[in-house]
Amino acid sequence: MALAILALRLVVYILALPMFLLNFLGVWSWVCKKWFPYLLKRLTVMYNTEMASRKQELFSNLQEFAGPSGKLSLLEVGCGTGANFKFYPPGCRVICIDPNPNFEKFLFNSVAENRHLQFERFVVAAGENMHQVADGSVDVVICTLVLCSVNNQEKILREVRRVLRPGGAFYFMEHVSDEPSTWNYFWQQVLDPVWFLLFDGCNLTRESWKAVEQAGFSKLKLQHIQAPLSWTLVRPHIYGYAVK
Repeated sequence: MALAILALRLVVYILALPMFLLNFLGVWSWVCKKWFPYLLKRLTVMYNTEMASRKQELFSNLQEFAGPSGKLSLLEVGCGTGANFKFYPPGCRVICIDPNPNFEKFLFNSVAENRHLQFERFVVAAGENMHQVADGSVDVVICTLVLCSVNNQEKILREVRRVLRPGGAFYFMEHVSDEPSTWNYFWQQVLDPVWFLLFDGCNLTRESWKAVEQAGFSKLKLQHIQAPLSWTLVRPHIYGYAVK
């Protein structure tokens, strides 16, 4: 299987050579940052439709982690277009972080559509360096479809633990690598290089559950599922929450 993967990857590289050349010159990444929010806006509508029940289940106990005031303080890392807003409890205070400033107008459209939230600010920053957020200052950190594209999973999870108050929770929902014995895994391995360019640094082959398991949380509830999605390549998912 390994030789077949290498051979087909070579074919993919050859077919997508213009794309890789533009990326080498820095043109592709610049263009991608501009158009990706428009694509993601459409994709998240589809994703939310197919994953609504899972998201509702995942976020059903968010309010349990509210601080002494009873008002939940929530930080969403890699917020994108604000696709999770409608699943958050009324009155919670929301801070959003994303490295792509081009998401801002889509994010504020989502804010306008979700008046039940108290939106505080949008910070343009990578999750690996959230110095604008103070230590132990939030009750909950949310991260969905983000660990697939960050540069350093261990570093972003250290930052998550830093900004969470003691007893706070980290919620996650991520697509991951499939079982090595499956055909889906085979095609994930073959198509990963071009997928990375088409979807702004997204990786199909990450075993993100390992990073979460090793992040040092005191309690972890993590499930592996085959998500009910139209795109087979991203059906393998993990979701759950971890307590600091």
